[in-house]
Amino acid sequence: MNILLDTSTFLWMIDEVERLSPKVREALEDGRNRLVFHQASSWEIQIKYQLGKLPLSNPPKEIVEKGLSAHGIEYQPMSDAEIWHLQKLPELHRDPFDRILISYALCEGLKFASPDPEVHKYPVSILW
Repeated sequence: MNILLDTSTFLWMIDEVERLSPKVREALEDGRNRLVFHQASSWEIQIKYQLGKLPLSNPPKEIVEKGLSAHGIEYQPMSDAEIWHLQKLPELHRDPFDRILISYALCEGLKFASPDPEVHKYPVSILW
């Protein structure tokens, strides 16, 4: 299974695994699954950290790099495809980070591991 990690899912798998659903935890621990972390999540983590809305034990760059390496997660930079696909998404959720992640999951046919009920309103395959 190919799984795109929501920003919170990524952070929880690093430091608060108990917050993940049992289904997601099992999928993340299954070495046969491909785990993907999108650049938009790096951007979201950095912005929220700088605004003081996301307390972290280490700087965002260090957390992301160590998390990717420790869990064998693939890093996906942003591309125009998911940006242009945004126009096809209904305005159900105003969070630009979630919208670009949804767009990427749809463009690439990935399951999206997200606890956010607003995200679940979109026609994206959700894993939670």
